[in-house]
Amino acid sequence: MRKFAKMSLVAAVAVAGLTTTSSAKALEDAIKNVDVSGTVTYRYNDYEDTNNNHDSSSTNRYKIALNLKSQVNEDVTANTRFIIGGNQAGESISSTQDGSDGQLNVTLSEVNFTYTGIKNTAITLGKQALATPFTMARDSMGNEQTGTGILAITNVGPVTLAAAYFNQTNLGDTYGEISDDVLNLNGDEDVAFIGAMASFAGINIDASYVDLDDVFDAYTVGLKASYNVGDVKLSPFVRYSSLDLDDTSADNKLFKIGIDANMGIFGAYLYYGHTDEEGGTTALDFSAETGLDPHWRVTLTGINDADAIYAGVSAQVLPKLNIALKYSSIDTGSKTTGTGDQEEIYTKVTYDMSKNFSTYVQFGQFTKDKERGSTDKDIDSTIGRLNVQYSF
Repeated sequence: MRKFAKMSLVAAVAVAGLTTTSSAKALEDAIKNVDVSGTVTYRYNDYEDTNNNHDSSSTNRYKIALNLKSQVNEDVTANTRFIIGGNQAGESISSTQDGSDGQLNVTLSEVNFTYTGIKNTAITLGKQALATPFTMARDSMGNEQTGTGILAITNVGPVTLAAAYFNQTNLGDTYGEISDDVLNLNGDEDVAFIGAMASFAGINIDASYVDLDDVFDAYTVGLKASYNVGDVKLSPFVRYSSLDLDDTSADNKLFKIGIDANMGIFGAYLYYGHTDEEGGTTALDFSAETGLDPHWRVTLTGINDADAIYAGVSAQVLPKLNIALKYSSIDTGSKTTGTGDQEEIYTKVTYDMSKNFSTYVQFGQFTKDKERGSTDKDIDSTIGRLNVQYSF
């Protein structure tokens, strides 16, 4: 696949008349150093709402991500990432009910240089993914958050330190991110970030701080562990996150704790999350580490004064076939705004045809109570999804 991509690129440049006989060989030699990777994903969603017909929908979604990594010299690597999908690095959405089969857009979401000439240190300069616990850096299907600036990472024994500064981001301008509705970001805010991670005797601990100029400052502390009890592998975790807005007195806090367990072909997990009465927005994306959104439509991130439970069991019935049952619920409090209680239960069947080609099907039920005092109807929806992904 990589050889095909390299030769195709050489041919395209030659046909475009951008090379000469004398420069063609040099260009081909340069392309030989390019590492190509990425994903191709198709997703079909079908939500049938029995009580509120205007919310029923079925959509086709597509996204192709192509990463090119080229070794410029001994100390410098050039990195680019192309997204073929919707605007602003999100997925392309085409409704099967009221829309035609739309075309995809091509965007250059990352272009940067990484310097590794200092021992145990990497410095990346340019347009790059916002790789923080508060953001979603890359996703095979969904929005990605990027910024232009500098990121430095260094290892000191068992400790990894990171610091970054960005003078421009796409925050507030990507599909489906939480900042669209709550934080009202423009993308021109300066962003400063520092973080530290360490591993000791099977325990990983991390702490991070981020500041968006004149918008908010936030911090998070997390701990993960992994150990065996007989034939059972246990992986507990705990995380506390806080985000304070600069223009209000509202404090957003989210606490989560959970454990994963695996024994033979069987797996299980149980997670609990709680948000502050004043707010539950501690992440810039619904999939970020500082939130709690491990399932489908029940998402705790962004909901204030609420408690959430996520649970699941699974079985690897065949080497390529996994069957899981997942349940989640959110209980809202008297000060919760914008939503009511939520609950979902669904079955997920995953078939990995090969290491680089995977499919899954989900089917279940989702319910959501109307907000207190609202005239809207409760939602009672049958939900289905097909997802197909090729990785290279």
